[in-house]
Amino acid sequence: MVAAYLLDTTDNSGDIEGICAHYDYHDIQSDEAVYGKGAKKGLPEDDEVFFAHLARKIKAIQWLTPKLEKELRDKKQMDLYRDMEAPISSILAEMEITGITVDANRLNKMKDEFAQRLNDIEEKIFDQAGERFNINSPKQLGHILFEKMELPVIKKTKTGYSTAVDVLEQLKDQSPMVEDILQYRQIAKIQSTYVEGLLKVILQDGKVHTRYLQTLTQTGRLSSVDPNLQNIPIRLEEGRKIRQAFVPRKQDWVIYSSDYSQIELRVLAHVSKDEHLQEAFNKNQDIHASTAMRVFDISQPEDVTPNIRRQAKAVNFGIVYGISDFGLSQNLGISRKEAKNYIDTYFERYPGVKQYMNDSVAQAKEKGYAETLYKRRRYLESINSSNFNLRSFAERTAINSPIQGSAADILKIAMIELDKQLKEKQFKASMLLQVHDELVFEVPQDELETLDQLVKGVMEKAVELDVPLITESSWGKTWYDAK
Repeated sequence: MVAAYLLDTTDNSGDIEGICAHYDYHDIQSDEAVYGKGAKKGLPEDDEVFFAHLARKIKAIQWLTPKLEKELRDKKQMDLYRDMEAPISSILAEMEITGITVDANRLNKMKDEFAQRLNDIEEKIFDQAGERFNINSPKQLGHILFEKMELPVIKKTKTGYSTAVDVLEQLKDQSPMVEDILQYRQIAKIQSTYVEGLLKVILQDGKVHTRYLQTLTQTGRLSSVDPNLQNIPIRLEEGRKIRQAFVPRKQDWVIYSSDYSQIELRVLAHVSKDEHLQEAFNKNQDIHASTAMRVFDISQPEDVTPNIRRQAKAVNFGIVYGISDFGLSQNLGISRKEAKNYIDTYFERYPGVKQYMNDSVAQAKEKGYAETLYKRRRYLESINSSNFNLRSFAERTAINSPIQGSAADILKIAMIELDKQLKEKQFKASMLLQVHDELVFEVPQDELETLDQLVKGVMEKAVELDVPLITESSWGKTWYDAK
């Protein structure tokens, strides 16, 4: 399935039957046909049916293997499969089996704390509204906001007034109650999805065992489910606190975290060959302050205010994702004209980036796909479409996928080497989680210094780019303390 995924990242079903159908092999049944689905899903009562199904799968895999391997060789992707994706699948399996310890008592305390917070915010909202109502009912909330309080109507749906987040964000300055409603929703989401959600999936060993999806994203990045530990909303303090419940398996151990600093911008500097971008990274400058000075014509670093740096940061990361002037204007709360000026000035100051973007789109139009540094392909069916929106999305994808995908590949390379060295050197420490650009370990105190040196060395030397790779590491009694 991994090999088939590399050959066509748009097919992420992970279904052997689907792969077989693509190659015109039909001597196989779907799992659903044999096991059923939904509440009726289970092993067939007849063992012969079960074993015959497994035998057909094995036969299908044997039939598919040489064909998939030939395609991988023809597309120069065999190294990607053999040296990266095959070994990383075993490492991910070990991480899933190991799991990470979760303090259920701490989660239950959070549950009570958040319940009290929600109750307090609810009472505050009722006081401002002058009546009690169901905050979770869009209809009742819409009545309070737009009829009783007469706030300006931003948008309507088929069922009435829209009370979506983007609408409420535009109304924050109209009434303090709107800010309270947004906060209520945020905490309620954290409470139900993460606090209560995690409590449901702690197993008898006191751990949660997230499952990694290796063949889901088209960029090569990993996803996690059951539970999804990559979506904990750490930008909110209430969300960050969830990490307080993640602890090492022994009391005298610590959680150790290391993540790449601005890896996608560093990959952009490498692939674009832009001299100014590379200079900033090679001189270990604050890349966002450096961009602010170039884009906003600031001569001295001390004149870069936090707000100006924030704007430059939005431009930097926006460029990586092919942001439009409209998108940047929404992010920064400025006019489209100002946003367009920022983007145009950026390309004037960083001409190598603009050239990279033009070249990436041109190559994708010619080849029909975008490719990472390590030959991972993302096919772009709409790159030559006459539909402007479809073509524009494909062009942005052609620019971003090599950057995002290469960053994901680099982290996998580091994980493979770290796994190898942890085993060779017989560390007690274990690699537990991969979350975006971050790796999380549990480690005894007496191995901490050695592990820190090992992780830093391996991650920063995983590959050789034109700019240095830098990691930021920390540790503590919980995952929260390690960030």
